[in-house]
Amino acid sequence: MAIISRNHPKSVIHHSDRGIQYAPHDYIEILLKYGFLISMSRKGNPYDNATTENFFKTLKVEEVYLWEYRTLEDVQIRLPFFIQEVYNHKRLHSSLGYRPPVEFEDLFFKNHKPWPTALTQSV
Repeated sequence: MAIISRNHPKSVIHHSDRGIQYAPHDYIEILLKYGFLISMSRKGNPYDNATTENFFKTLKVEEVYLWEYRTLEDVQIRLPFFIQEVYNHKRLHSSLGYRPPVEFEDLFFKNHKPWPTALTQSV
């Protein structure tokens, strides 16, 4: 979804835990094709992935536990809605100065120069 909907610069870091879903050759091939740098947590160290773990806690508490999904279609509709419309556009994040991620990102790119050419071409 991020590859299709976002115009990410090359060398964006894709960080994950060591889950089997992130290790298959086909998955890694897609990440490399689109210029992602791959980062995985160290074995047995959940703190490497604390930000992602916090996101999933929020997703469960503020969305999943509040809905009774009856079909796979319910999940396919509700989860993207929560992530895009609530989490990214409306929910205030203390780590971002009490701004939603979309607003924080807009401010960041208005105040920072584009990625250096050498960095974007290194992959």
